[in-house]
Amino acid sequence: MTIRLDRISKSFGALTVLQELSLTVEPGEFLVLLGESGCGKTTALRMIAGLESVTSGRIEINGREVTDVAPKDRDVAMVFQSYALYPHMTVAENIGYPLKIRQAPNSEIQARVREVAAQVQLDPLLGRYPRQLSGGQRQRVALARAIIRRPAVFLMDEPLSNLDAKLRGHMRAELKHMQHDLGVTTIYVTHDQIEAMTLAHRVALLDHGRLQQLGPPAEIYNDPDNLFVAGFIGSPPMNFLKGALKAGRFEAPGIVIGTPIRGEAANAVAGIRPEDCALAAAGAGDLDAEIYSTELIGDHVLVTCQREAQTIAIKAPKDYSADIGAQVGIRLNPQSLYFFDGTDGRRVR
Repeated sequence: MTIRLDRISKSFGALTVLQELSLTVEPGEFLVLLGESGCGKTTALRMIAGLESVTSGRIEINGREVTDVAPKDRDVAMVFQSYALYPHMTVAENIGYPLKIRQAPNSEIQARVREVAAQVQLDPLLGRYPRQLSGGQRQRVALARAIIRRPAVFLMDEPLSNLDAKLRGHMRAELKHMQHDLGVTTIYVTHDQIEAMTLAHRVALLDHGRLQQLGPPAEIYNDPDNLFVAGFIGSPPMNFLKGALKAGRFEAPGIVIGTPIRGEAANAVAGIRPEDCALAAAGAGDLDAEIYSTELIGDHVLVTCQREAQTIAIKAPKDYSADIGAQVGIRLNPQSLYFFDGTDGRRVR
């Protein structure tokens, strides 16, 4: 089922929260709307669901305009962050409720409830009430209630944000596998870039109501369009150094690095990811810094260095150790440097 957004905007009085968002979600695609709180991603999802009116623009589902169509007539299922379960109904009754209101036969409802419950590992809990469930179990009930409808489109609004870290990781894998098996077009809203990178076929990154970049996770990570995208995607985030870019060189206090980039910017920002930096002896790198902290992550040590009130993160081997305050050199891989105009944030290529 194809979803097409054609320059949709949303304003509340003088406040515009979404500005001319245009994108097409292909049949069976898992698209993630990613961004900070207040960027307009949930508003966009609610507009697709019909829960928010559209100030301007068009929404189409499978070639049919639904901009002003009631939510019940759009054939979409929405999973909310807050679960929204009926407390007086059992798990089985909650899951089967969409079929009950469609007056499906009891035998069909029971068979479908068992089938869907098995998909989300709720089989032993069908007789319980929501108050008897953990947060992760409640979220799985909400997912099952959406799945049982077999809708044309799944809309998910931060469905994993209330879960603990271990269960979030498990449910990410479950969601991805489930969506692949069902083949249902899915739009998923989150502020968590790890969720976006692991779940999505494509990511739409929003900032202040505007689309910043749309593409597969690897493309957004490896080829960011602007300074905002570069700084938002990546954990730990990209390191930035302020300087000037001219005549094939990036220059900052104590730094001169050759680059194949032909563009120039008097107010430039060089970006490099922590995995593309390496530690060396003081004086043996592209710049010197002081160790601010070291953190053993497991497969690597994250070393945070400080230089002129600026921090630089480096991923070092897991057996690396050094004292806080020690002087070190930092090597920067020139092939992995990104450059941006510090005035408007655009990528300099």
